[in-house]
Amino acid sequence: MLKVLHVIFSIIVLFLAAFSLIFQNFEFLHFMTFFLALTMLIMGLKEFKENRKIAGWTYVVIFLFGSFVSIQGGLLN
Repeated sequence: MLKVLHVIFSIIVLFLAAFSLIFQNFEFLHFMTFFLALTMLIMGLKEFKENRKIAGWTYVVIFLFGSFVSIQGGLLN
């Protein structure tokens, strides 16, 4: 299940990044940041399952920072 979510969120991030670069439209950048943060959360959960706690906590902190930035960017726009 985590692998499927990881692939789905990664494809969404890749699609939004390619769309932004091709069409020079950066209004969806906070959505891309949010899905990238969700990808980091999934990676952190996978690290916790493999008993690598330091890497897991690092990914969770990156998720919290990324979600904060995307929510703040979405609300201010």
